[in-house]
Amino acid sequence: MDSHRPATNFLSYFWRYSRFMPRIIFTEEFCQPENLHPFTLTRQIQDIRLGILTIREKWEHWLGLPSFDKWEDDYKDLDRSIRIDKNIGDDVFLMIHGNVLPTPKMIKAIDKLKNGEFISVNGNAGIIFRFTRKEVVEPHSIKVSKAVTIKDKIKSLQYPWEIFQWNAAAIQQDFELITGKRKSQPVSKTNTLIKPSNIFIEKGAKIEYSILNASNGPIYIGKNAEVMEGCMIRGPFALGQGAVLKMGSKIYGATSIGPYCTVAGEIKNSVLFGYSNKAHDGYLGDSVIGEWCNLGAGTSNSNLKNNAGEVKIWTPKGQMNAGNKCGVLVGDYSRTMINTSLNTGTVVGVSCNVFGVGLTPKYLSSFSWGNDGIDRYEFDKAVADIENWKKLKGKKLSKNERSILKHIFEHY
Repeated sequence: MDSHRPATNFLSYFWRYSRFMPRIIFTEEFCQPENLHPFTLTRQIQDIRLGILTIREKWEHWLGLPSFDKWEDDYKDLDRSIRIDKNIGDDVFLMIHGNVLPTPKMIKAIDKLKNGEFISVNGNAGIIFRFTRKEVVEPHSIKVSKAVTIKDKIKSLQYPWEIFQWNAAAIQQDFELITGKRKSQPVSKTNTLIKPSNIFIEKGAKIEYSILNASNGPIYIGKNAEVMEGCMIRGPFALGQGAVLKMGSKIYGATSIGPYCTVAGEIKNSVLFGYSNKAHDGYLGDSVIGEWCNLGAGTSNSNLKNNAGEVKIWTPKGQMNAGNKCGVLVGDYSRTMINTSLNTGTVVGVSCNVFGVGLTPKYLSSFSWGNDGIDRYEFDKAVADIENWKKLKGKKLSKNERSILKHIFEHY
């Protein structure tokens, strides 16, 4: 990663002393965010966590620039949304597809990009556009004059199961980006470390009497995170800021635990976005858990069919194959009761209260109350319960969050 850092630092320096610092504008247009259900019900694609960072954070780190969102005229347009019209101001803008993961070649190409030009990878449609107010011809429409074509291996996130399938490579790239030329905090001698050069500990993190094996991939422990006694961790692994790994946890790569999550039990190749809990025993494998979720004690998922065949996943456009392994995809604010058994390839929508006898159905729509698919969570009760969970981590439900939840309740 050292070879990438100078380019990033140069761009940050260049932008800082230019007359107009460029601003990133992410767009979901042409990215088909509906294919990333249920996670894009409550967020835009660029705010999906993959590896250590969200897609937004990756681009901000690489370019050293602030980011905003293109006004898409839908219910997810929030305070940082920017309308592309003649009133956009005098800044230079880099409009980037929200589902595209950055690469070193893209960053170098952006450095040379001029106003009115766009980057095309392998001759395909443009994914990064540089423009000013002069290039805006009408609302949400810009004029481009030249394509800059590069050859590169591009990853554009299309489906939710790709989040855990791509997580190993994403952790590796983010680890190099975040830790390059920095020195890890020392690790207590009570721990056993395998390949310590591939382990990075941020300030304030606490780790005691645990085994960290980074021989198959890096291990990143975020600021003020805690690894309690007796944990066994195999990389690639990332524990976000303020997150807690409880005693005796068994973690297999490639797993990402987002900020302020609390987790325990056995976890393999899974991503928890942030502020969620899997605080007790139970198995979670090849899965993605949104924000503010809670998996009750003993909750476990199946990630492999008994016949080892293709796992079919519910999507808004019909069932699709997700490969041989796929566990559960859980939307924000959803919770399971104790000892819940989650079927192979289960999709749980936003703000579901999951309980019932036997295996869950393969799909639970947003605001489901129980597993029978008949009863719905009353909106006011759902919001009150979410607020209670947020209080446990010192947070409150914002007006924007409530507005998004109301739209999902009424339209999905």
